[in-house]
Amino acid sequence: MDLTTTTTHWAPRMLSILRIVSALIFMAHGTQKILGFPASSMNPPLLSLPGIAGLLELVGGALLVVGLFSRPVAFILSGQMAFAYFIAHAPKSFFPALNGGDAAILFCFVFLYIAFAGPGPWSIDAQRGRGRV
Repeated sequence: MDLTTTTTHWAPRMLSILRIVSALIFMAHGTQKILGFPASSMNPPLLSLPGIAGLLELVGGALLVVGLFSRPVAFILSGQMAFAYFIAHAPKSFFPALNGGDAAILFCFVFLYIAFAGPGPWSIDAQRGRGRV
């Protein structure tokens, strides 16, 4: 097997791995805000912007980890990260390295990619309807 054949063969599986790892990291932001783990000084009220963001991160991240409703969830989370960037990070500085918004930008575009590419073969969505993934 040459390199092109190998990478082509593994591309759908790597999409699943990208989705799972990104969602786990993203979900950790929600567990921090909503469940207090890992421990943080952040404990927002549920009906505040950070509280709603935490719920989206926790629930949306969990749905993406297992690959359920992946496309619409990824699209919503992509929008959340774009919103978070412009509300919380961009006002601090034009440069993402200075305003702390690098992760928000990356999450935004990774989730946008998943919304269009689908969840990959290792997902509940793929098991429910093979042709629609």
